[in-house]
Amino acid sequence: MRGIFITIEGPEGSGKSTHSRLLCGFLRRHGYRVLHTREPGGTKISEAVRKILLHRNNKGMSDACELFLFLAARAQIVEEIIKPALKKGYVVVCDRFHDATVAYQGYGAGLDLKLIEEMGNLATKGIKPDLTVLLDVETKKGLRRAGAKDRIETKSLEFHKRARGGYLALAEREPERIKVIPTTEAKVSDVQDMVRRAVLSVV
Repeated sequence: MRGIFITIEGPEGSGKSTHSRLLCGFLRRHGYRVLHTREPGGTKISEAVRKILLHRNNKGMSDACELFLFLAARAQIVEEIIKPALKKGYVVVCDRFHDATVAYQGYGAGLDLKLIEEMGNLATKGIKPDLTVLLDVETKKGLRRAGAKDRIETKSLEFHKRARGGYLALAEREPERIKVIPTTEAKVSDVQDMVRRAVLSVV
């Protein structure tokens, strides 16, 4: 038995947390066994790393340090949470995964994309989402929604524009896996309907 792995991705303020929560409720009501988790986080170790990554006092963190910390948190959640749940046949819904690292640390920060892919394979043990829902939002509007609460959200507008462009480049490269849903002007209910339709095609 193997479960289904679904990731919810998108720039800041795109509604990932809201829509992953709504999706999990919908799937549970329809009888699916669901594990809902997030990145970075989801385990005791990964949540501790999350606090370091997102704390606004850590503005001096280098891009390489940031990359290593995201990968470390991912390696732990894959080993401890995601891999066992998939083996048990769960639908695993994760708020962010490896695509976020490619978009933010690769396209956003300019780190080597090939190196990120190689290191990412080690951290994920080769596990790849069956479906990635990419919630796309115009950069300025997304940042206004997010409100610059954490260290990543306080990065420059140009950084966030590059990260969004990275997400869209990934979607263009893998259109079968990554489904883009625009959220800039859409109502939450309309976006959630599109999310559910995309997910029901794979579960």
